Amino acid sequence: MRIVLGIGNIGSQYTGTRHNVGFDVVDELARRHGVTQWSRKHHAQIATWRPATGPVLLVKPETYVNGSGEAAQALLAFHQALPADLLVVVDDLNLALGTLRLRADGSAGGHNGLRDIEARLGAAYPRLRVGIGQPPAAGEAQIGHVLGRWSETERGDVTLMLAKAADCVERWLDQGVAAACSYNGPLRPPPPRPRPQPPPSPATPETV
Repeated sequence: MRIVLGIGNIGSQYTGTRHNVGFDVVDELARRHGVTQWSRKHHAQIATWRPATGPVLLVKPETYVNGSGEAAQALLAFHQALPADLLVVVDDLNLALGTLRLRADGSAGGHNGLRDIEARLGAAYPRLRVGIGQPPAAGEAQIGHVLGRWSETERGDVTLMLAKAADCVERWLDQGVAAACSYNGPLRPPPPRPRPQPPPSPATPETV
C-alpha cells in the first residue's frame, strides 16, 4: 500500500488557498483517474485509487496543517506501511510559483505540517514541495500570503503546476523517487545556454 498525503486545511474558507496546494494535487490525481468515492477515517478524507502498480490511498487530513502527522501516523500503523511508502505533497513559499522539489527525505524546512509528521515518523519519508512563491509586496505577512487565494494572473500557471505535480506523483508510484526527480525544477525551465563557438582557425598562408 502506498499513500499520497496532501497537506492542507479542511473547510470551504480554505479551498483554493496557496496553503492547500497539497490538497489540490491530490484532487487532481483523483479527477484524472475518476476516483470519486471518499470516506472519513484515520483523521482524514481518504479515497482508494487502484493503478496497475497496486492500491494507493489519496489522503487529505482533517487535522489542519499543524496536525498533519496524526493522520499520517494512523494510516501507516493501520496498513503496516513504511514511511518510504508515504509521499507527502506540501506547499513551499521559498520556491518560485510552479517549481517542484521532490526528495526521499529531509528536514521540515520551517513548515509546520512537515514538522508534525517528522515528530511522529522521523524524517525518512518522501516529500514533494510545490512552490507557491513569496509575497509579492515587501513586508507582506507570510500568513496572509499562504492563506490567500491565487490571483487571476497566477491561475494559468497554477493549472500547469498541478498537472506537473500529479505527473511527478505518478512517476514516483511507477518508478520511485530517483526517476520522479526528473520533474524537479521550475515550471518553465530556461532555454539551454548556447555553446561557445571555437575561435576560427588562423588562415593558412598561400604558397607560391
